[in-house]
Amino acid sequence: MHQMATAEAPAVSPHVLALREMLQDGSAPLTQFDVGELSVALHVSADSVFAIVRRERAGGLAVRAAFVPAPFTCEAIDAEDGETARLRIVSAMGEHLLSFHADREALERLRIVTRFTPSRAVVLPFMPRDLYPLGRHDDPLRVKGTVEASQRGINTGLLYFRIDDPGFGNVLYVQNLTPSNDYYRATGTTPRESVGGAWPEIGYALPTPSANADPAEVSLPAGQTVTLSDTILVFRHEAPPQERESARQFVEMLAAVYEVLDLPPAQFRDWADRAERSAHDLANAPEATIRHYGHRYIHPYTAAEYPDIMVQMSVITALHQWGKWRGEAHPLEAELKAGLRKFYDADLGTLRRYLPNVGKDKDADAVDSWYLYHPLLNLGILALDGDDRARALFLDSIGYAVRAARHFDYHWPIQYRVTDFSVITDAAADGRGQTDVGGIYAWIMLQAFELTDDKTYLDEARAAIDAAMGLRFNVNYQANLTAWGAAACMRLWRITNRDVYREQSYVYLASFLHNGVMWDSNIGHAASYETFMAVTCLQDAPYMAMYECFDSFVAFEQYLNDGGPDLEPGARMLIGEYCRYALSRAWYYYPDALPDEAIATEQRDANGHIDRALSFPLEDLYPDGQQAGQVGQEVYGAGAAFIFTSRAFHRVEGAPFQLYCDLLLRAVERIGDRALSIQLDGGETRTGSLYLVRQKRRTLPDSNVLTAAGDPIAPETATADRITYRVPASGRLILTWE
Repeated sequence: MHQMATAEAPAVSPHVLALREMLQDGSAPLTQFDVGELSVALHVSADSVFAIVRRERAGGLAVRAAFVPAPFTCEAIDAEDGETARLRIVSAMGEHLLSFHADREALERLRIVTRFTPSRAVVLPFMPRDLYPLGRHDDPLRVKGTVEASQRGINTGLLYFRIDDPGFGNVLYVQNLTPSNDYYRATGTTPRESVGGAWPEIGYALPTPSANADPAEVSLPAGQTVTLSDTILVFRHEAPPQERESARQFVEMLAAVYEVLDLPPAQFRDWADRAERSAHDLANAPEATIRHYGHRYIHPYTAAEYPDIMVQMSVITALHQWGKWRGEAHPLEAELKAGLRKFYDADLGTLRRYLPNVGKDKDADAVDSWYLYHPLLNLGILALDGDDRARALFLDSIGYAVRAARHFDYHWPIQYRVTDFSVITDAAADGRGQTDVGGIYAWIMLQAFELTDDKTYLDEARAAIDAAMGLRFNVNYQANLTAWGAAACMRLWRITNRDVYREQSYVYLASFLHNGVMWDSNIGHAASYETFMAVTCLQDAPYMAMYECFDSFVAFEQYLNDGGPDLEPGARMLIGEYCRYALSRAWYYYPDALPDEAIATEQRDANGHIDRALSFPLEDLYPDGQQAGQVGQEVYGAGAAFIFTSRAFHRVEGAPFQLYCDLLLRAVERIGDRALSIQLDGGETRTGSLYLVRQKRRTLPDSNVLTAAGDPIAPETATADRITYRVPASGRLILTWE
């Protein structure tokens, strides 16, 4: 969080001064309109067109809709369907078309789209930022406010802030980057940290080519229209500074932004086949496993790195859940479980990261804070599912887990030694330790509470969540840990009935979504895969990672289970959309789904190599279009296919098909010999896809889908192998077949 208070700023840009002068000269607007309690006036200056958004006696915003560094004319023209106003700008550079869309459903919302058609090949110069908070008398130099969150790296181009004096309220600004792909590709630019700035000049700075670039390679072609900006603003008049309500409003406002986006399609993926292939490669590929002490262990990367406990537990637990789905445990599950005790240090009473015979090139006593806890989470899943050996190992290790938490007073460093808790690395480059470890620790404590009914563990969970209060948008260190923190908060609320924990879950969720990629990049090699609704894996990482992707998916399933009808609707919708797109997007982590040129030829030291024939995912995909797989090929990510299969595919006994749904299903109930009741758990305003997938050597039957109200839903597509229905994301469906 950045506190930004301004009076007479000691130094401001000429653009701020020019705006101030324009607003004080009293000139009439070109046109104006209202949205809810807000008025919007469109003004023309010497080099720009502004939308001035005001609330009576409460300040406002100036939004630069276009910057034209050449003489120009501007006129209002007839608005098209869905538009509130439309302007045309003509200059020697070409033509700008500005579209304004204003609406108020639950919240006031303003969208400004700027398209540019060059009259000749042109290289655009530096562009100033586009957003200026306004104080009393429209003065940008006399406004005080607080910026809670701004764009990280190449993630969603967002800015979340409030104007405190005057009391304008909360504003969520999102620069929808997807429509500008053509601009980025033509100019060789990327929108990395393009949304930010220094108060009072904030917002989006259109990335422009380097001054040293060859104009022939970075110019916009004559006659080809590009989108320069697609700005979406959502307003809340009340802006309480308390972090839980601020986070809840962020989630609610981000959902309002999502509702107006043009969404990419989410594709059907045959995760069931991928799971079979992954299991085959785990069991048979020599690059996947290694033997120690007479037991079999997973290589973290292809034929590389020492076995470690997090890797073992991630794969074992996913295999176990897949075995339950298929009705029969895979033999590899028991084989991998057999060697788990070798990680246990009886003297310390904890699981070690590595086996006792780990090489001298590793510090056997070093552990990342989250690495101590994540294996326990997966042990807890197995224990709660009736695995007595997992229960014993979990309970043998839980005391040390508590001692570590108490030693660090629930504020964990990056890395320490398990022998004496001495800190090896205290903080990351941004000065923070592993700020979200308390969330995963709380979840494990709740597992222990469920297993033992010992209130000590419930108290520990509360202590860990309480200690993280006040971090606001700095909770997130690693995406999946933050997702488990949200789930732990919601579970704590269910157990204690204390609303503060449900509300605190929104702080974790907001921080997770802050690291999201709410746009579909086509820059560089990203044109070969999907990025929409991904989340970069660390608070400062440039890439999306498979392990964090599917582990967050599992955590959010728990979050929705506990949230029930009390969950903020925007939170339910965004989580549902994250999970829906994960099923589509995650397919591209597998090297056989990518073209050769999109995959890096060299991997990080000691991380092995990439084998396109193996059905294990790459660790890293990049929204900025770098080559994928620079870190390596995750054998430990093999569990993704098992998790996605067991959640998206649903067996129907005796039927010639399986159900596949890209939405999380709350329940599937057999209500007749050839009839199912299906309860969907997505956003109430969204849709998803329900597929009937033909079983081998069977024929798809005639089928019908009805809503709970009895309205028929016609198939969207039908082939010999699949019938697809586009269905509401929430509510109940009735499926019948002949």
